[in-house]
Amino acid sequence: MNPTPAASSPDADEPEAAGPTPFEMLGGEARIRALVDRFYDLMDLEPGLRELRAAHGSTLDSARDKLFWFLCGWLGGPQHYIERFGHPRLRARHLPFSIGILERDQWVACMHQAMIDQGVQPPLLDRLTESFFSTADWMRNR
Repeated sequence: MNPTPAASSPDADEPEAAGPTPFEMLGGEARIRALVDRFYDLMDLEPGLRELRAAHGSTLDSARDKLFWFLCGWLGGPQHYIERFGHPRLRARHLPFSIGILERDQWVACMHQAMIDQGVQPPLLDRLTESFFSTADWMRNR
C-alpha cells in the first residue's frame, strides 16, 4: 500500500486535486529525520525490541541514513535513496536478514511509537501504520 493519499473528485468533469503528500503532512525532511532518529533511539532503549536491534549490527548509523533516504521518497518527497542506490528492491535487500512475525511486529511497534512520540496525528498515523505493517509483513522470509 502506497502511503500517498488517493485524490478523488465528487464531480468526474472536474480535474482531480492532489492533496498534500505524507512527506508534506509530516513536515518535510527535518521531521522525517527526527522520526527516523526516534525510531532507532527506541530500538536502542526498549528491551522489548532486542531481537529487532540485534538484526541491525553494532552500529545504527548506516541504517538511520538509509531509512531516512528511503522514507523521504516513499512518503512523496525527494528520492534520495533511489539517487544513491537505484530501485529500493526492499525484499531482495532484506533477504540476508531473518525476518519473522516477531521482527515484523517489533519493527511496526517501534515505528508506531516513534510516530506517536513525534506527534503524527490520526488519520495519518493509522494510514502509515497500516502501510508499514503491510510492507513489513511482505518482508517476512521465515
